[in-house]
Amino acid sequence: MLPKDAGSRTKVVREVMKAYSYVLMWMSISISVIMFNKWVLAYSGFPFPIALTLWHMTFCSSVGFLAVRVFRVVKSHNMTPKDYFMRVMPIGFLYAGSLWLSNSSYLYLSVSFIQMTKSLMPGLVYASGVMIGTEKYSRGVTLNMLLIAFGVVVCAYGELNLVIQGLVQQLAALVFEAMRLTMVQVLINSKGLNMNPLQSLYYVSPACLICLLFPFLAVDFPAMRVRTDWVFNPSVMLANALTAFILNLAVFLLIGKTSALTMNIAGVIKDWMLIFFSFYIFKAPVTVINLAGYLFCCSGVVVYNHMKLQAIRAKVAATAGKDEEKAPLLSNQVHERSKEDILSEIRRLQREMTALEDRVETSNKVMMLNPSTSASSEAKAVEPTPAPADVQSSSKDR
Repeated sequence: MLPKDAGSRTKVVREVMKAYSYVLMWMSISISVIMFNKWVLAYSGFPFPIALTLWHMTFCSSVGFLAVRVFRVVKSHNMTPKDYFMRVMPIGFLYAGSLWLSNSSYLYLSVSFIQMTKSLMPGLVYASGVMIGTEKYSRGVTLNMLLIAFGVVVCAYGELNLVIQGLVQQLAALVFEAMRLTMVQVLINSKGLNMNPLQSLYYVSPACLICLLFPFLAVDFPAMRVRTDWVFNPSVMLANALTAFILNLAVFLLIGKTSALTMNIAGVIKDWMLIFFSFYIFKAPVTVINLAGYLFCCSGVVVYNHMKLQAIRAKVAATAGKDEEKAPLLSNQVHERSKEDILSEIRRLQREMTALEDRVETSNKVMMLNPSTSASSEAKAVEPTPAPADVQSSSKDR
């Protein structure tokens, strides 16, 4: 509901339009990157997914180094080698596996079917979180995830060009990505090392590059030496790496200006658009069973996002309720403590006044009983300070 004030209403509309512009920008760039990668690997004459991913990580590592060390656009966390090996390298390994296997699946599967399988991501992230301990087990969420998995099975059943090798690679890529997201939360965010996209490029990309070197040397490099029908176009590769880099920035802007829930909901719309673009550009067949299964998956994802939102609201409300309950208790405690302090201070002053009165009364009694003592004491009180020795001698001479 819009506010009645014209100025406030204009401000709200402006903020909504700005949020939608970030959503549209992210969706456009994400669709462009996915379609671009599919075209490079399947149609441009460069069927080497590990080499393509290695090139992306080389480009991102270079940009991250320039941004952090040369131009100092962002600050470094100054990690020790031990921290880097223990916290960043596992994430780089999982990220390398996710990118490698996901890009490899483009050689065998259509873009539309790959997007349908990505409906499993919330369930895999939830399962990995339960195993590691970052998520609590819930029977309702588990049932919802099983329904999403059933929808993916229906999608696979209706896929006309299903290749088992591509399906296995895509599912493994999703598992790697789910573990990566969970480990980022455990190894990075929980330690206060929150990273923006440029810092992520600086730290994670080199680790991913190192992990990709081994499969590249074992798989793609020998094939590149044997085959002579592949083409490397520098301008195309540079544009491809640049779009992947811009996508990282777009993700940061979308989450920073809206929320992760908005990104998840926008992701459902983006996947439907990718299905359409895949059918229109690459002529990938889409059956009614595909669409029915994917619609089932989308419904499960929407329900899951709704459950997450309700859980967040309940948690915030519970926290606010506890704070409200604690506030009067704390104020009463402060009030009682201050009252006790005042009473104790009054009692202390009363004791001191009583002791002082007792001493005065005792002194008066002594003076009344011993007047000579009091006279001598008065004499002592008014007795002048003894003069120096030379003054005394001169008075005697007189």
